[in-house]
Amino acid sequence: MKGKGAQFNPSNPFFKHAVGQFHDEGIDEYTHEERPTTTIFHESPKNVLSKNNSPDLQFTYSVNPYQGCEHGCVYCYARNSHTYWGFSAGLDFESKIIVKDKVAAMLEAQLSKITWKPQPIMLSGNTDCYQPIEKDLKLTRGILEVMLKYRNPVSIITKNALILRDSDLLQALAEKSLVHVYFSITTLDESLRAKLEPRTATASKKLTAIRELSALGVPVGIMNAPIIPGLNDTEIPAVLKSASDHGALAAGYTVVRLNGQIKEIFEDWVKKTFADRAEKTMNQIKELHGGKANDTDWERRLHGAGNYALMIDQLFQKSRKKHFGDKKMPPLNLNIFRKGGNYNLFET
Repeated sequence: MKGKGAQFNPSNPFFKHAVGQFHDEGIDEYTHEERPTTTIFHESPKNVLSKNNSPDLQFTYSVNPYQGCEHGCVYCYARNSHTYWGFSAGLDFESKIIVKDKVAAMLEAQLSKITWKPQPIMLSGNTDCYQPIEKDLKLTRGILEVMLKYRNPVSIITKNALILRDSDLLQALAEKSLVHVYFSITTLDESLRAKLEPRTATASKKLTAIRELSALGVPVGIMNAPIIPGLNDTEIPAVLKSASDHGALAAGYTVVRLNGQIKEIFEDWVKKTFADRAEKTMNQIKELHGGKANDTDWERRLHGAGNYALMIDQLFQKSRKKHFGDKKMPPLNLNIFRKGGNYNLFET
């Protein structure tokens, strides 16, 4: 199904009943649910800062202007969260997008509280803050304006070159050491990217964005993620070299993990898309995670364990040392936060 990562809607595990099409012989047209267009739903939460207690993640707080993601990455760990809204982790995740219209105002209210202690906020921790609908809604831009007003540091990760639209804000934040930008680059193979993460920016556009932001003084790094055995694991050296050559200062990686319904979605996709290596890929993914695709072990879930995980790590570490050397991201500034967003007499 061109333009979609998931190829079907698995049933919602919280529902007793499900409707689906299992045989399409003789079907001339798919239903709306089987070839869905994007639908927007509006949400007004009481709190837009999500607190993270995971010991293997860097930041305590994140803000997500959107739930669900049009990028359609078939492996996305955030798919499972869509079932809590009554949707499916499959095609629904890519087409039923929940929008927090007042996210910037609510974030400002939370940063204004006397109890808030300045610390980096992740944008976004769940779905991409620069997914296609951001072009029109500009919720992420509103968040960056709040971050600049209060001078609270922010770390951004995205798969979309749309971030260049906000170069003015990113440059202003960078001048005060208040921003890190990371691009997720999974592959340099355009044919693979178009199938694996169909509505993300091409690697070429991401690399161009890295160069342009770096030229403005914005510190940029990459995540070579996720590493998927049999699909993109051999590209690690090329991805890191290209990123460094375009100005990236840091690189990290994670391996793929298929928690919850993502296993069902990914396995269906890989069998349809790469039938010749689907079984090998699935077996190697399981090998990374103690013999199962579903992995919640804090020590293992991000980088895997075992011989194959060790090979991936060694290839990544040697490639990073070769292409990045002593490069590193500058520290974020926690010392210029404006209580209430107000200037002080000695501010520069």
